Amino acid sequence: MNPVLKNIKTRRSVRSYKNTPVPKELIEKVIEAGNYAPAGNNSQSWRFVVVTDTEMRGKLYNTAYANWKRFFDNIKKNNPEHFETVKHYGEMKDPVYYEAPCVVFVIGTKAIDCALVTENMMLAAHSLGLGSCYLYFGAQVLDNPEIVKALDLKEKEKIFGPVILGYADKFPDPPPKKAPSVKWV
Repeated sequence: MNPVLKNIKTRRSVRSYKNTPVPKELIEKVIEAGNYAPAGNNSQSWRFVVVTDTEMRGKLYNTAYANWKRFFDNIKKNNPEHFETVKHYGEMKDPVYYEAPCVVFVIGTKAIDCALVTENMMLAAHSLGLGSCYLYFGAQVLDNPEIVKALDLKEKEKIFGPVILGYADKFPDPPPKKAPSVKWV
């Protein structure tokens, strides 16, 4: 199989990591791949903040977890059927960042461009033997002024991601995929 297509088909969102630091050189390669994402008018309206410091990762977790917990409890209360499919997250030690040793915030102003950046990063990570996962709740940290200061968020900037990186402790099986819905004209 074509190696690019194989990388795309075998990449997974990893939610279980070994407690092994990711070498800076690999993080830089992942970021470089993200930086090569296409951008409207080549605007490259993104930047990166890498968090590997244990103390800062703890602050990220404590802030994001409070927001995640409210959302999780709301699902439990208001959508019991859906809760059955997600209740295992409530049993995890870290259901937000999955104890990943590296958190890379993609920060920018253009959502589509930044989404392409994160996809490039996850594909690059997989090709380098790293697990990755795009996190919605990992971005829910804006109510902590210390974190906002550390991220150096500017007016009109948003967090797209973050993307976590690390060595997979458990690599998930492929989820079932529906056949694509295609109309040829």
